[in-house]
Amino acid sequence: MKLATFNINGIKARIEALPRWLQAAQPDVVTLQEIKSVDEAFPRAQFEDLGWRVETHGQKGFNGVAILSRLPLEDVTRGLPGDDSDEQARWIEATVIGERRAVRLCGLYLPNGNPVSFGADGAPEISGKYGYKLGWMARMRDRAAELLRSEEPVVLAGDYNIIPQPEDAARPEAWAQDALFLPQSRAAFRRILNLGYTEAFRAHVQGPGHYSFWDYQAGAWEKNNGIRIDHLLLSPQAADLLRDVQIDKFARGEEKPSDHVPVWIDLDA
Repeated sequence: MKLATFNINGIKARIEALPRWLQAAQPDVVTLQEIKSVDEAFPRAQFEDLGWRVETHGQKGFNGVAILSRLPLEDVTRGLPGDDSDEQARWIEATVIGERRAVRLCGLYLPNGNPVSFGADGAPEISGKYGYKLGWMARMRDRAAELLRSEEPVVLAGDYNIIPQPEDAARPEAWAQDALFLPQSRAAFRRILNLGYTEAFRAHVQGPGHYSFWDYQAGAWEKNNGIRIDHLLLSPQAADLLRDVQIDKFARGEEKPSDHVPVWIDLDA
């Protein structure tokens, strides 16, 4: 089962680039982030005509997540549990029925958290967008813990808006006061990992120079000034099935690209 995550930064803007990558990469399942579309406006028929099952959790103008699958999907749910007042479309779950076993897939678009305000002592204030980010991550940890209790293969895939380590940024010093790299953000990410999840990419690839996002500004792509913020976390049962993991960096050099590129894993499922 080849399973990918891809922040497409707008389905309308990527209506040619996304099918082109799907044809080149041939994934079985893809979680999409930032579709920036309500469910009714998503170009479902175009992908269904290509053989994809389509499940969306959208909202007008920003956010929005989706799952495209060539494999059967069951028990699709939308929204991260824990706050009924949260209307932002950032979480979708489904059980993917593989040839040999089923995998519970969670597609997520974790809040960015910027801008961050800092107190007189230099510490970040846990309020506003940054408070929402950390609160969302606490809810995600609760859901991740609950999923582990199923003792089934679970994959948490998406744009985490977290730079886990300095080696995951070409210029880590430039991100020192950014919500993506603050110690409190990285600690919240580790709390999810420490439940027993494996970060798929680092299970296979070590060292600096591996990125999944390059800003459109200041020649970031040309200078390879990137960051790695798109991750797939695997439950122990899913980690046992991991055969390969790759970042499709080539997609950033294509015509009208997203500022993110796909990251994918191959599971024996």
